[in-house]
Amino acid sequence: MQRRKFLAISSGAVSTAATTVTSTATLGASATPTKSALSAKKPFAVKAGQDRFNQPILYQGVNPNLVKISAKDTGDQLAVFEYEGFAKIGPPLHMHLHQDEIFYVVEGKFLFQVGKEKQTLIAGDTIFLPRNIPHTWLQLSEKGKLIYLLQPAGNLEDFFKQMNAFKRPPTFAEEQQVSREHGVETLGPPLKME
Repeated sequence: MQRRKFLAISSGAVSTAATTVTSTATLGASATPTKSALSAKKPFAVKAGQDRFNQPILYQGVNPNLVKISAKDTGDQLAVFEYEGFAKIGPPLHMHLHQDEIFYVVEGKFLFQVGKEKQTLIAGDTIFLPRNIPHTWLQLSEKGKLIYLLQPAGNLEDFFKQMNAFKRPPTFAEEQQVSREHGVETLGPPLKME
């Protein structure tokens, strides 16, 4: 008798847990499982220091910004990048209109501004930046490395390529225009070293 009662309770708990996992499996994804573009492709590995397509994009002409997992790999659901910084710089204050962003600090020290709050992160720290919230970051150490992902992917790869195509530093107006074309609003200057 006790065994039947236990099984009934257990199966109810498993059903509830499965429903919860299914509905929170991915940010912004439907609870109904669908075959993604990713499921039709073969697995792949990208070696350390390598770019998915062997075409590293230099951020501000100096710092490698490597595509690790492309939007093309995931049906635009996710993009993963590795940034290696050799200068104490960062992007202008900006806001993603359609993507959440997550940064993991692999090496170095970074100052992140999210809204009006500032936080210093070191190796091993992670920060979540929800869409539609202004944010930026500044590398504080001589060398730094970040892994960051966007979900859904958007077209940030194309944004970086277009920004990299400038033969000189773009003006603020040029950066605003290119950003806007890629679902990003550039709102202000980058953080400065204090």
